[in-house]
Amino acid sequence: QVNLVESGGGLVQAGGSLRLSCAASGRTFSRNAMGWFRQAPGKEREFVAAIDWSSTNPRYAVSVKDRFTISRDNARNTVYLQMNSLKPEDTAVYYCAADADLYSGSSNYPAHYDYWGQGTQVTVSS
Repeated sequence: QVNLVESGGGLVQAGGSLRLSCAASGRTFSRNAMGWFRQAPGKEREFVAAIDWSSTNPRYAVSVKDRFTISRDNARNTVYLQMNSLKPEDTAVYYCAADADLYSGSSNYPAHYDYWGQGTQVTVSS
């Protein structure tokens, strides 16, 4: 059984930083694209960042570019999201996602991903 477990969320003041982790179990994702999405209350789930299997072409939503960094540690089967200069509008539940296909590129679209975590809450106070 595949599980993705997010951690690292919490309450932080505007301008602060958090580092989210997504630990995968049940299979290795070292050759798979992975992504982060978020969903604020009353809003659609939206793309945040994604990384392909080779880590050479990370992609970011315009709203988080230059503030967030996605990375992966294949030895730990874990993907990270470093979030700096946080803003109140970053408040949301953050979800990790993984693509089941090997050597695929990353994507902004939720439908591209086959496995999802349960999410971790990030709250940024003003």
